[in-house]
Amino acid sequence: MKKILFLTGTRADFGKIKSLISILEKQSEFEVFVFVTGMHLQEVYGYTLIEIERCNFKNIHTFQNHTHETTMDLTLAKTIEGLSNYCKEVNPDMIIVHGDRVETLAGAIVGSLNNILVAHIEGGEISGTVDELIRHSVSKLSHIHFVSNKQAEKRLIQMGEIKESVFTIGSPDIDIMFSDQLPDLQTAKAYYNIDFESFAIVMYHPVTTEINDMQQYAETFVDSLLQDNHNYIVVYPNNDLGSQFIIDAYQRLKENSRFRIFPSFRFEYFLTLLKNSQFIIGNSSAGIREAPYYGIPIINIGTRQQNRAIHADIINTDYSKEKISKALSLIDSHEVRVSDNDFGEGNSSELFLQSLQKANIWKLNHQKQFRDF
Repeated sequence: MKKILFLTGTRADFGKIKSLISILEKQSEFEVFVFVTGMHLQEVYGYTLIEIERCNFKNIHTFQNHTHETTMDLTLAKTIEGLSNYCKEVNPDMIIVHGDRVETLAGAIVGSLNNILVAHIEGGEISGTVDELIRHSVSKLSHIHFVSNKQAEKRLIQMGEIKESVFTIGSPDIDIMFSDQLPDLQTAKAYYNIDFESFAIVMYHPVTTEINDMQQYAETFVDSLLQDNHNYIVVYPNNDLGSQFIIDAYQRLKENSRFRIFPSFRFEYFLTLLKNSQFIIGNSSAGIREAPYYGIPIINIGTRQQNRAIHADIINTDYSKEKISKALSLIDSHEVRVSDNDFGEGNSSELFLQSLQKANIWKLNHQKQFRDF
């Protein structure tokens, strides 16, 4: 029996790996462990550990990695210490990490330095800010790569990764997006006591490389929303440096009947709300990845997603109130076709399972090799 350890630090990465954890839990040849840390354990962001516990996974371990200093390097150090201690207890055969978060980097470091196979989900992609540095660093620390598309596979091979270590499975959240697990709209609205007939979604995260300007950016964004006339469901940012500026700015929306503000959503409920929204505005990857599949109009603000692979007609704008307001004035007449992008066909979990069931993947060399391009 192979021991597989998944690491999750945010609501976003859990949405991506949930179906992968679930399918492995059903297999007798795998024993699954879930290391939960980061935003999941912070009440200000909705204490989303509850959503993980609702899945009834057999082995859930929690570790509080939040530091009062809120700097990413100290969070990284604390996560490494906690995960390393847990790995000594569990002795996993593989650690699975996702994306470009600081917790992801911690998982890759612990695995690679302890002779444990590290599998990285959604490597080989490009975005912006410090996330780009983390994602590619994790790829170089990982032995196995589960990527979303052929472009990502090509980039990893260009980075010197061996082709035999790269498995193209699509983006796992697509599995859930088009599954029968989503609640209907009325159920989702009733669950969160949302009475808007029509609404847009706000998801706006800090950009760590622009931290000196984030307070002003957040204030300008809120000014633009207040000047607009749409109803909005507002979701708190992630917990990167600068998030408090955004949360503080959102306080000005609380007494306005056009706004409902939430720390977080259950992933399936969020997808239902997104699917039925007028548009999404902010700088979240949900506007680049999920929204196009549903044909939802997107206003993308600033630089956070500037290098992402985009397969949709997105309205891009800078941080100025003038440009954001102009985008909002155009959005109701902005037509978007359903995306035909290549992030998979909704069978990522099956392809993931098939890869792990092959003997060759467990024979990959723990000593990383560099393949000249």
